[in-house]
Amino acid sequence: MDDPELAHLTKIGLSVTVSRGAGLCLAYDGAIILLPVCRNIIKYLRLTFLNNVIPFDENLWFHRQCAYSMLFWTLVHTFAHYINFIRVEELGLSPAWAVHYKHPAGVTGHFMLLIMVLMYTSAHRSVRQQSFETFWYTHHLAFFFMLALYTHATGCFVATNTVPKRCKGYFSWEWTIWGGIIYFFERVLREIRSRQTTQITKVIYHPSKAIEIQFQKPSFKYKAGQYLFLNVPEISSFQWHPFTITSAPDDSFVSVHVRQVGDFTNKLGELLGCYNEKGAIPKDLPLLRIDGAFGTPAEDVFKNEIAVLIGCGIGVTPFASILKNIWYQQQNKGHQSKLRRVEFFWICRDTGSFEWFQSLLKSLEDKQIEEGFLKFHIYLTSKLRESTIQNIIINDVSGSYDPLTDLESRTHYGRPNFSYIFSQLKKAIETGRYLPGKERDLETNVGVYYCGPAALAKNLKVDTKKSNSNGIKFHFHKEHF
Repeated sequence: MDDPELAHLTKIGLSVTVSRGAGLCLAYDGAIILLPVCRNIIKYLRLTFLNNVIPFDENLWFHRQCAYSMLFWTLVHTFAHYINFIRVEELGLSPAWAVHYKHPAGVTGHFMLLIMVLMYTSAHRSVRQQSFETFWYTHHLAFFFMLALYTHATGCFVATNTVPKRCKGYFSWEWTIWGGIIYFFERVLREIRSRQTTQITKVIYHPSKAIEIQFQKPSFKYKAGQYLFLNVPEISSFQWHPFTITSAPDDSFVSVHVRQVGDFTNKLGELLGCYNEKGAIPKDLPLLRIDGAFGTPAEDVFKNEIAVLIGCGIGVTPFASILKNIWYQQQNKGHQSKLRRVEFFWICRDTGSFEWFQSLLKSLEDKQIEEGFLKFHIYLTSKLRESTIQNIIINDVSGSYDPLTDLESRTHYGRPNFSYIFSQLKKAIETGRYLPGKERDLETNVGVYYCGPAALAKNLKVDTKKSNSNGIKFHFHKEHF
């Protein structure tokens, strides 16, 4: 110990230094762990020059890294303190149980350990997928965790060796509390915005248990590709669920598509009258609270000359708004945009689960002004039934439309080889066939936007890097929310 007033602690041993050092690391973790989930603040920071330096779209990844770091240093801090308590009892200074369960530091420490066990176990992906409500409620124990963290150093846990003795406080709260203050104002802002008037104007029940909710909220401003958080007080006053906005800014309404796959979405369907056999509309539609909109990488589609959009499974929903917005921009002849070509890849087990999206693609394909500007590539990965194969053979011989999707673009079977696809795209750009009239010595930016499972994202990131050259730059972006 460098502090002469704490020299007597050296009798306990190295564990004192380890516990205090780990505590300092925990103070830094505690100060920043809430910042990545301040989504309203991040929304505005994305609009500044800092977005070119700090990857704000990776905020949840950074939040998890802070949590992993906090878990590691908590184990070190706790293990070292248990050794301290044993040594304190051996030296006859105090019984170990008294330090454990009677002192504020011991009580708050064990309280935080209990909360961490609940939060970390329920935050696992398998738990979130099977019971999002369990994850949501246990994660909000963070409020009590942070209160315990701010008061953890209270009480005379460490005293000086002077006469008279003085308490030597550990002032970690001076660092950790600032993150909590910022998060407090974030929650106040969410509450104010969510209570502004929202009126449901239309509910459409699509096949395969997909609900389209259209609503009006005059104060709600958004861009294509963004998402919002939805709360239904009749179901729960505390649960907020993220949903992609599927309407375009030029639409006269805001819409989200909700697939009924869990407790919250099934209850929402009941409130909206989706299970009413007579098809009667409920007299009183539920109150909606909306918080958002929040930014995603897909906002920047129009900053590229070529946009490659890749949706896998339910990951196609963010591109509904983007594709609609692209069509609106085409209609607006006065609109200036760098975007010259769009390649949309839809990878799914079957299109039956997304009839509403299939209809959107058909509409966009029929209304396309500039031929070749927007191309669709549909990949089916599931094994086809024999009856389906026969239907394809019969209808695909002379038909000008694909028998499965009713699009002019033909359906592919199996998984796409993006390494080959990107290399072919690169060759077409280099030879001038893909962007006629573009000077070859000018750099071409290709934005690759993906939403879907993480496993494919890793492969896509590698494939985009391999495809880069001096004149052609591929930029990979993954949707997070």
